[in-house]
Amino acid sequence: MTGEGNISEWVGPQLLCRHRECQRRNEVNKDQSALHQSPADTGPTFKLKNKRGAGGHVTREPSRRDNRTSLGSVVTAGEAELNWSRLSVSTETLESELEARGEERRGAREALLRLLLPHNRLVSLPRALGSGFPHLQLLDVSGNALTALGPELLSLRGLRTLLAKNNRLGGPSALPKGLAQSPLCRSLQVLNLSGNCFQEVPASLLELRALQTLSLGGNQLQSIPAEIENLQSLECLYLGGNFIKEIPPELGNLPSLNYLVLCDNKIQSVPPQLSQLHSLRSLSLHNNLLTYLPREILNLIHLEELSLRGNPLVVRFVRDLTYDPPTLLELAARTIKIRNISYTPYDLPGNLLRYLGSASNCPNPKCGGVYFDCCVRQIKFVDFCGKYRLPLMHYLCSPECSSPCSSASHSSTSQSESDSEDEASVAARRMQKVLLG
Repeated sequence: MTGEGNISEWVGPQLLCRHRECQRRNEVNKDQSALHQSPADTGPTFKLKNKRGAGGHVTREPSRRDNRTSLGSVVTAGEAELNWSRLSVSTETLESELEARGEERRGAREALLRLLLPHNRLVSLPRALGSGFPHLQLLDVSGNALTALGPELLSLRGLRTLLAKNNRLGGPSALPKGLAQSPLCRSLQVLNLSGNCFQEVPASLLELRALQTLSLGGNQLQSIPAEIENLQSLECLYLGGNFIKEIPPELGNLPSLNYLVLCDNKIQSVPPQLSQLHSLRSLSLHNNLLTYLPREILNLIHLEELSLRGNPLVVRFVRDLTYDPPTLLELAARTIKIRNISYTPYDLPGNLLRYLGSASNCPNPKCGGVYFDCCVRQIKFVDFCGKYRLPLMHYLCSPECSSPCSSASHSSTSQSESDSEDEASVAARRMQKVLLG
């Protein structure tokens, strides 16, 4: 049982595929430079083709082909896949191979759906990519030397997943012109451009409305554009390992976002608008410059994982007690609210009515006061899961407000901790996992 024909009779087509793949790897290890030469000591090779048997079922059987050995392919059940990973293939070699494959497949019923080309020597996409494989759904060109994804990409009308991490992309021509107007705008769901040289998020990416996963980690991004809110279908956003300093409030307008990774940046604060991400389950903020979190983060009722290690809020606590006295307008408005002075829409101008409607209640239950434009920022430590105490931002109506939220005086420390534990009983049920170290 040394020939492939005997093997196919005894072990079936799936194990035959594995056997052929092992033979291909052995041949490549012997002489990677002779990718198109047929080894002298091997017999005829086989390829798998569909055969419709009894009952209309499609079966796989080996069929004889010529002795020319090309770049190996791995065929998986239910879909066609070419796997040319780690073969040191150049762009020129790939060009000729894809042209040959395209000719072979033009008369075949089975279309190529997955093309894997990671860790080769590609400096550009082959021209034959778009013309020969119009039904391609997944393209992996990671770990090459690509400086641009050419117009060939626009011909892949059904492409759903594009993996191009760890290349040299990042210039103004890194992405093809017309990307936002191409069919990819409606088909592409997964895009991984991590480990490249982008200094800003390309504007054309923000028009890919069907994107569900976007990875731009390990680049040189300085900011997150406000237009990120255009990606309404986004479920996973990975921007770790950049130089981002601020989180735009518009990031809170992504209703489907489940996973947000902003670790290893230079972020100093988290906008309260992030509390609008009601579908968020995982938030990674470790290794930034955070000193506090907004109180609104407790509204993320589905959050299961919060990563905060490597931030100043874990190592130390800095409190800002700057306070500007309220204006006469605010003092008058506070008096009306606190003393429940009645008024009607006919008593006051519209601008004053809107101002009175913008009042915020002081979080201290013993105070009962309100504030408008003038408030005191204070930090309250909230206990999560009975193990970690996180500093959350609170806003008080005045410095004299004896709030259990404040840690300004040592005499109120025990009361503050008691109130924190009461609030933590609710927060602990919401926050299942907090990673601080």
